[in-house]
Amino acid sequence: MRVRLPTMLRSYSGGEAEVEAEGATLADLLLDLDRRFPGIRFRIVDEQERVRPHVRIFVDAELARELTVPLAARSVVQVVGALSGG
Repeated sequence: MRVRLPTMLRSYSGGEAEVEAEGATLADLLLDLDRRFPGIRFRIVDEQERVRPHVRIFVDAELARELTVPLAARSVVQVVGALSGG
């Protein structure tokens, strides 16, 4: 399935904005991404297995709040870096 990456993660993907990955759940997909692009998962998920506060993940345009979200073969996953500042 297609995974769209924000600019902040493209250094892990060789500059690619969109990559392919596999998984039955979002957690599985992130493990596959990390296998292909070592270190990328740690930038998305923290040590408590939660999506980091500054990251949002959308599966087929729906905000995914848990890593247990099931994925279909044609799902589109988009990782977004949340904006912050003052």
